[in-house]
Amino acid sequence: MCGIAGIFNADPERPVDPETLVAMAAIQYHRGPDGFGYRVQEDRGVGFSHARLSIIDLDENRGRQPFLMEDGSIMTAVNGELYDYKRIRADLTLRGAKFRTKSDSEMVMHLYRRLGLEDALPHFRGEFGIALYDREHDRLVLIRDRFGVKPMYFTEANGTFVFGSELKVLFAHPDVPRRFSDAGLYHQLMQTTVPGATAFEGVHQVKPGHMVIVERAHGKLKIREEKYWDMDFPLASERAEHKAEDEEYWIEGVRSHLMEAVQLRLEADVPVACYLSGGIDSCITLGLAAATQQSPVKAFTIGFDDVEYDETAIAREMAESVGADQDVMTLQADHLYDNFVETLWHAERTIYNTLGVAKLLMSRHVNKAGYKVVVTGEGSDELFAGYPAFRRDLFLHGLDTLPEADRASWQQLLSESNKLVTGAMLAQDELDDPALTGLVGFTPSCLQPWLATAVHVPGLLAPERRERMEGYEPGTAIADALDGDMLEGRHPLDKAQYVWIKTMLEGQILTWGGDRVDMANSMEARPPFLDHHLAEFAAQIPPTMRIKGRTEKYVLREAMKGVLPRVLYEREKFAFMAPPAHTDPKKWAAMKALADRYLSDEAIREAGLLDPDGVRRLFQLHESEDTPASTQVQLDAVINHMIGVQVLHEHFVAADLPRIARRKAEALGWRP
Repeated sequence: MCGIAGIFNADPERPVDPETLVAMAAIQYHRGPDGFGYRVQEDRGVGFSHARLSIIDLDENRGRQPFLMEDGSIMTAVNGELYDYKRIRADLTLRGAKFRTKSDSEMVMHLYRRLGLEDALPHFRGEFGIALYDREHDRLVLIRDRFGVKPMYFTEANGTFVFGSELKVLFAHPDVPRRFSDAGLYHQLMQTTVPGATAFEGVHQVKPGHMVIVERAHGKLKIREEKYWDMDFPLASERAEHKAEDEEYWIEGVRSHLMEAVQLRLEADVPVACYLSGGIDSCITLGLAAATQQSPVKAFTIGFDDVEYDETAIAREMAESVGADQDVMTLQADHLYDNFVETLWHAERTIYNTLGVAKLLMSRHVNKAGYKVVVTGEGSDELFAGYPAFRRDLFLHGLDTLPEADRASWQQLLSESNKLVTGAMLAQDELDDPALTGLVGFTPSCLQPWLATAVHVPGLLAPERRERMEGYEPGTAIADALDGDMLEGRHPLDKAQYVWIKTMLEGQILTWGGDRVDMANSMEARPPFLDHHLAEFAAQIPPTMRIKGRTEKYVLREAMKGVLPRVLYEREKFAFMAPPAHTDPKKWAAMKALADRYLSDEAIREAGLLDPDGVRRLFQLHESEDTPASTQVQLDAVINHMIGVQVLHEHFVAADLPRIARRKAEALGWRP
């Protein structure tokens, strides 16, 4: 698990500056503090650099990247983990490949040489961002894992293609502009971003399951994007009828695939721990890890001082049931905003809830405890329909034979059981977006609270930006970025899950709730539920096996009940999130202190992003006695976003990042 960076010039005779490459590695030192490397092919105008976190093959020199074929034909840099590498390495060795390291990453260039790009891709199993330069074809290829666990950004500036694992890596290059785009700012203020986009002008992400291929022609760069994998739910008409009600088939399949996924993710040359909340997902990974390993598993748990959000007691019961060595870190509400600004430096986008801060503090705690790797539960709700939004969409759009009275009772049950997330994970009122409804058949519940939040955004934008964005429809922008072929003819539950996977999972859970705050403290998180073999099986599971009556994730519960205490097996889904700011006076005061600094009239004028009058009006609305609690939850998010864009401006626009990166390299002693 590491950080990568690179430069590819349209003019092959234009040299790549090694000092810039090293600075690009240094600014992401937190991703790879165990060493760095760089390579430049001077006659081709291309160079890669790498900051290394050593987990597989701990030999500092042997595992140093970028890797180069002995004949110089292929150069690679890899961020992430590739599983089943021992079997693949042995097979390639038998076929004549010569490996110089024990690293899982080295197999990329050998598979590419033997099989070619298209046929090599199915063998890349895990979480990764891969950069590969093919000298023979004079092309650069960027590959991102199937769900977007690992980040990968790119831009083109002044005839130079620049890429890296984080935005700050690109901004360390002196030719890359650093400014908010109007649409990027708009979406930062409403939480949900357009897939593939960022907050910044001209800066893009490699989409999950995609490649970006860059070639040179007549002094210019030709950039194209290709999809190599997607969460392909079957057409409703194609589901296997003979297996639709065969519970045991689905239960056994989930059990087999998940056991394999967990076992693969326990492979490392360093100790592996588990994250443990009170949800069944992390409890399942802990249970399987404990059943696999000989020694007790280390389990790390976040506790909150708000009893409505704290899951420590149930996590403790799980740890005791499998004999895990549990470490509980309890966070005070007012501690979280103390680390808000630092969290945004790593997240590189706004966050609606301080859960990202809590995860940052937890990864720091794990690092100090001597661990570099944890297994996590992310992805389970996406595969097995665990979120309240999925249940709402199933009952509203997927049960055509359900009587109206029963449907109303289900809606009442949803509202009662998920009152803590109303305004955040569920909208207070049903919202219909024409573009999304036109594409999906309905507006997915997961997007409704953020589309509802969007009504506040125009009034918050600086006047000139507001004018340019007049008539902008965020739902249309999101719909245009989704692949309609993956939605057409699918069951409504499949559609709801697909949209979540493409928006909320990649843009939120795996970003400021995952890689970015974990790797902020050089800590690798591995989510076995996002193993693509398991995902491809899960896509085939009938909707009635995912949500059966009142039980969400039914087939997963049945497959894993042997490792779950009864209280967890029977427990309804509870979203893991930090308490909203308005629920605690100390936390509200801490948030207001940040607002005083970043949302002052002077700070707003300097950044040129927001309208100070609009900011004041939003605070007045939040503090009005007539504002219901669910709206306050929504406005808590907007306030976090307003502070967030101001912090992002300070971090990435106002600051001289090329200079900061070079100073970091000097301080580390990283030199060309």
